[in-house]
Amino acid sequence: MKKNDINYFQRKPLQTTVIGSYPLPGWLEFSAQNLDQFGPEDLAELQNDAVTTVVQDQLRAGLDTITDGEQSRLDFNLSFYGFLQGIKMESTTPRLFGPPAHDQRGKHQIVGQLSAPKGLGTLSDFKKLKQSVAHLDTPPILKASVPGPYTLSGRLLPNSDYIDRYAITEALIPIVQQEIVDLVNDGCQELTVDEPSMSCYAHREDPIRLVDIFNRTVAPVSGKVRLSIHLCFGNYKGRAVGLRQYKPMFPHFLEMDVNEVHLEMASREFSELDIISSIAKVKDVAVGIIDVKSYYIETVSDIADRVRRCLDYAPAEKLSFAPDCGLSQTARWAARQKLTNMVAGVDIVRRELGLS
Repeated sequence: MKKNDINYFQRKPLQTTVIGSYPLPGWLEFSAQNLDQFGPEDLAELQNDAVTTVVQDQLRAGLDTITDGEQSRLDFNLSFYGFLQGIKMESTTPRLFGPPAHDQRGKHQIVGQLSAPKGLGTLSDFKKLKQSVAHLDTPPILKASVPGPYTLSGRLLPNSDYIDRYAITEALIPIVQQEIVDLVNDGCQELTVDEPSMSCYAHREDPIRLVDIFNRTVAPVSGKVRLSIHLCFGNYKGRAVGLRQYKPMFPHFLEMDVNEVHLEMASREFSELDIISSIAKVKDVAVGIIDVKSYYIETVSDIADRVRRCLDYAPAEKLSFAPDCGLSQTARWAARQKLTNMVAGVDIVRRELGLS
């Protein structure tokens, strides 16, 4: 398959999708807090059942593209450190009390050469996802999500061998590369490389350097899978971090080697929505039209109106719609209804345009 074979990368207009994470069922959260009461086979069954559960939620909502909900992860990226060798995991959370904030997540010491001889775990996650839809005659598009090396580097402390965040990032690039190569070889149709740290800190870092890091990371799979990047401003405990503006990233981030750029828009009241016009000239755009930080449940009418606003800036064939971020920090009852309404609202506009 050639890199520029457009048919391979096209999807139907106004696609509905998700980013990656989904709320853990309550029974899985309880089990995770009592792991000593389960055997390895019990834990495997718990994870398989959780994937089946969240896949059913997404299928009932009617999404075109689904994920495994990251049910095997403690966090969108924090659990990946358990797969890394050469680090000493923090033993105590830095701050336990007070309102939730990012300083309640500590950093790990590097004590040796960074490696991940058994991978980062996403391949086995993707296999669970494939198995969960194997019975369907027409399965949805399956998406896998992997955190990028710059974002992963943020929780590791520099030392004499890895003198700063960029040195750590360079060491993580081949690890992430191998992970995404394995996913593509296993049949992954759509792959999101999550780099929220790039979007959070682009205002104070060199965006050209960030683009170079990203492009070198995805180079081995470029043209072999539909690639997207998720650019948001953080969602730890429903809180953002960093300057919530896309202006510092563009036009530089247009040089990222991806088919689709996902932007967080709903929680920002669609500030900078006009930026999707310039993106759509060279790439597809996934617009976040569901606010995962709010328990206001967007109505079907809300969604349809938001889709129409986006169509003022980009054509239907270039647009996809999703929540702003992953849904792991949103209660499951709200996540279900938000996704159901999102799909219904998009379908209204599809019918108006004669696309259904």
